[in-house]
Amino acid sequence: MYQQTFIEISYDISVEVKPLYLEEESSPVAGKHVFAYFITIRNMSDQPVQLLKRHWEISDSIGEQYNVDGDGVIGKQPVIEPNGEHSYNSFCVLKSYKGSMKGYYLMEREDGTDIKVRIPEFRLVSHMLN
Repeated sequence: MYQQTFIEISYDISVEVKPLYLEEESSPVAGKHVFAYFITIRNMSDQPVQLLKRHWEISDSIGEQYNVDGDGVIGKQPVIEPNGEHSYNSFCVLKSYKGSMKGYYLMEREDGTDIKVRIPEFRLVSHMLN
């Protein structure tokens, strides 16, 4: 069961995130808390956009922070047509019971303009804190 849905819209692109704690993959004794997140990107603009890069800022409740940058998402650089969407899921591992993620996608419009589409900040909370 998803804990909550987080949505942000920038440049007429909607990014919806649903995080999920993966109890069966986690080992609290070992300081390993695994969270999946399910993302749907919707293009509400009037031209196609291509997702080129991603940037994540990840932090946990014990003060660790790190950034992750890379090309595309899960090995793809999808083109999202007007009124179209692209969905994928991924995961992250934290050492603590809770944390957060936020970031942006670098996308290119059909006219060659680059835009930074914000990914909403979303909370990662283990079931142990519910």
